[in-house]
Amino acid sequence: MTNPRQLAFIALRDVHKGAYADVALDRVLQKVNLPDRDRRLVTELIYGSVRRQRTLDTLIDQFAKKKSHQQPQDLRTILHLGFYQLRYQERIPASAAVNTTVQLAKENGFSGLTGFVNGLLRQYLRKAGGAGEERGRGAHEKDSLLFPQSPVPSPQSPIPHFDPLQLPEDSVERLGILHSFPDWIIQVWLEQLDFEETEQLCEWMNQSPTIDLRINPLRTSIKEVEAALQSVGILVKRIPHLPQALRFIGNTGSIQKLPGFKEGWWTIQDSSAQLVSHLLDPQPDEVIIDVCAAPGGKTTHIAELMADKGKIWACDRTSSRLRKLQENSQRLSLQSIQIYTGDSRQFNQFQNTADRVLLDAPCSGLGTMHRHADARWRQTPESVRELSVLQKELLTHTSTFVKPGGVLVYATCTLHPAENEEVISAFLAESPDWQIESLGGFELPEFVRSTPQGWFKVWPHQQDMDGFFIVRLRKTNNSE
Repeated sequence: MTNPRQLAFIALRDVHKGAYADVALDRVLQKVNLPDRDRRLVTELIYGSVRRQRTLDTLIDQFAKKKSHQQPQDLRTILHLGFYQLRYQERIPASAAVNTTVQLAKENGFSGLTGFVNGLLRQYLRKAGGAGEERGRGAHEKDSLLFPQSPVPSPQSPIPHFDPLQLPEDSVERLGILHSFPDWIIQVWLEQLDFEETEQLCEWMNQSPTIDLRINPLRTSIKEVEAALQSVGILVKRIPHLPQALRFIGNTGSIQKLPGFKEGWWTIQDSSAQLVSHLLDPQPDEVIIDVCAAPGGKTTHIAELMADKGKIWACDRTSSRLRKLQENSQRLSLQSIQIYTGDSRQFNQFQNTADRVLLDAPCSGLGTMHRHADARWRQTPESVRELSVLQKELLTHTSTFVKPGGVLVYATCTLHPAENEEVISAFLAESPDWQIESLGGFELPEFVRSTPQGWFKVWPHQQDMDGFFIVRLRKTNNSE
């Protein structure tokens, strides 16, 4: 079986049964040998349909007699694929999107409903003012909320087209339906940003993610990596103020097959994550503890910044994820990392031993939802509350690992104050021997400016990288 849409349907069926989107995708791709173009289509259909689930369900609610949750699950998945192609894939002709979706219904137990599927999708096209090969794309070209029903000329036709999606007046629901996020996430962002910036953040989170790499300065130089990649036609660009960072431009193919990967010249790591280790500012011959280390991107970066001199204790309670760290450190030829399996909240042997501690805390990942298509549907206000309890426990206990005068960096890849500002405020209120510290010698990118309270936030729509929260704390010399 090599039909990309059928493969996407199979993977989405697994996702709706509880599988992670990336796992379901890998599972179907491993069973077939597809050309790159088809692999990209399968990937786009799966991740796109999962990301846009709320919008696609709203279209079913709007055009079908039965609401989306009343449809058979497999039929709902097929309709998601059809609406996703019509609404978001301008390179796929409308007729191809409709016909292939009808064929999916026929081949997956819904032969008697092919007329329903065909009629539903064509009704959407008619409402949009397009038919046949015309795309019928309206204001959703940019998904603008300002004029959601206004006519927009199509490249194929001077006839104005309209967005058939009907939106409520309430601003939270409106953003949530249009950009496909739960209302509670929209609310969290609106409490920190104005309406326009919240919409920009939503749009950014729905883009396909970029891939950044971090060169290993102990094995190579950034110029050498650039030249090696260019020699095989792979384009990259540098990221200002991040001396080890390069960003891939365009399709890369298999990462593991690119020059320099097996040789340990570089590893994949988002630029925001690279920023964290620079803010920790590890020095050669120090003792560093990375208390939630797996899968090891920041751990190996710390080793590189220390010139692989000193000792890094890499702790994590998940042994399978620590194996990934071990593989990466071996590939990068790093010797200073010692792996320690277990829950850092239970460790007592590290008290007052570390010059620096990194707590890259488990979090809801709301700053990286563009990478994890289903994260927006898996997290809930309740899961965030549970995580904030875990984060406070980790911070309270692992802060005891730091020597007097030492540094602890707390970081998350979420944009939820309950996991960030509130955790730090609660810790400082209970810990008079700790204080927020401004940064050391690392030249920060222009956008990284501390808030009046002294912590740092990376907003993806402003900086074009993952969302992160980072704060550097110092233990005063009079601590016991």
